[in-house]
Amino acid sequence: MIKIYNTLSRKKETLKPLDNARGKKLKLFVCGPTVYDSAHIGHARTYLAFDMIVKYLKEKDYDVFYLQNITDLDDKIINRARESKIFWKDLTKKFEKAYLQDMKALKINSVSKYARATDYIKEIIGQTKKLLKKEFAYQIEDGVYYNISKFKDYGKLSHRTVLQAEDAVSRIDEAKDKRNKGDFALWKFSKSDEPSWSSPWGQGRPGWHIEDTAITEKFFGAQYDIHGGARDLIFPHHEAEISQMEAISGKKPLAKYWLHTGFLTVNNQKMSKSLGNFITINDFINKHSARVLRFLVLKNHYRSPIDYSENAVLQAKRELERIDEFVGYLGCPTSPKIKGDVGHPDIKQFQKRFEAAMEDDFNAPKAVAVIFELMRQRDVLNAKDVLEFLKQIDKFFNFIFWPKVKEKIPQEIINLAEKRENYRKEKNWQKADEIRKEMTKLGWLAEDAKEGPNLKKIK
Repeated sequence: MIKIYNTLSRKKETLKPLDNARGKKLKLFVCGPTVYDSAHIGHARTYLAFDMIVKYLKEKDYDVFYLQNITDLDDKIINRARESKIFWKDLTKKFEKAYLQDMKALKINSVSKYARATDYIKEIIGQTKKLLKKEFAYQIEDGVYYNISKFKDYGKLSHRTVLQAEDAVSRIDEAKDKRNKGDFALWKFSKSDEPSWSSPWGQGRPGWHIEDTAITEKFFGAQYDIHGGARDLIFPHHEAEISQMEAISGKKPLAKYWLHTGFLTVNNQKMSKSLGNFITINDFINKHSARVLRFLVLKNHYRSPIDYSENAVLQAKRELERIDEFVGYLGCPTSPKIKGDVGHPDIKQFQKRFEAAMEDDFNAPKAVAVIFELMRQRDVLNAKDVLEFLKQIDKFFNFIFWPKVKEKIPQEIINLAEKRENYRKEKNWQKADEIRKEMTKLGWLAEDAKEGPNLKKIK
């Protein structure tokens, strides 16, 4: 029985599909990226967490449809395109492609559908019409706005009142004629050099919040099971989604469960380009590896904050080395074949504890601790059973069995190895030893074998 923490109720609840008649089918929506720049490791923190969650649910026989939007139009995109002097759509295509490449590198492949905002203009206009008709929206000089004072449940997700929203201004909503400072744009009239579409109110473009409800209504209807995203989207973005869709449909809740990932900071500071601590996913992968980032994120609880540092990366690498050594040991012909005799622990004990951790709001840290405890029991467990268990859990963790990447050997090291081999053939052991020492100083080890030396980087 899986329990998940619901931001809406502020407590753990047993996971039950909204529509019991549909069996174990779940509809899940997660807010995707705004594609005006490269995705960073803060984005990876959220998308890795939900990739693991979805894959775990599938392992538990849930039929999950995972929908994620891609914001391919907003002020940030328009401004970046102007600065770069390129067409806005060329900019979004470039960064959408880069984002999907990052997801592939991180083995994030659980998303059923990526939906671009600009592909759903018709649905966005349709929702705006309904909100105007129901008097939850009004038109002013620069566009159509949502009136938060008309929605009595406004603030129920973030536990804020309408008055507390007055100091929070979301994207694309700074208009002097708004009725409430917290009111947000549903449709913005476009300037002459901005992308625009025809609407009943004039040429314009969507507000930020309404793309998500237009997309989810298209695929899921007025209600669905789970809405996910980063913690900083709770207010005002997710609050706005609830206000829009529940006002349109008259049904609540929009989503039965709301899941939010914790923040990722860098040395206890918010990641930003101005501080010089902005780390893209691609930069991290090139410096370390996709596997390290996946493990670094998933060994933490999805709701907990993560403080990134080089020490944290080094620790993750060391722990992965221990996992690799353990897996190698299990595959060795001399590893134990004990069948859980009296006095020896049985793999089922660990499986139960692992499952209990995962079913308690996807508590990955506790689950990972079970893996490391298994390592300490290596001599009294059946190797085959342990390997099968690790293969099963790696279907959603995806950091245990990772294809070996052959280390690129610098040409300088190759040349030294060839020179050393020639000296060895001439039986000039002194010269060969001198070159070996030189290679060691450069961080490489030469292991001699019949077919030639095996070159390995010293860790």
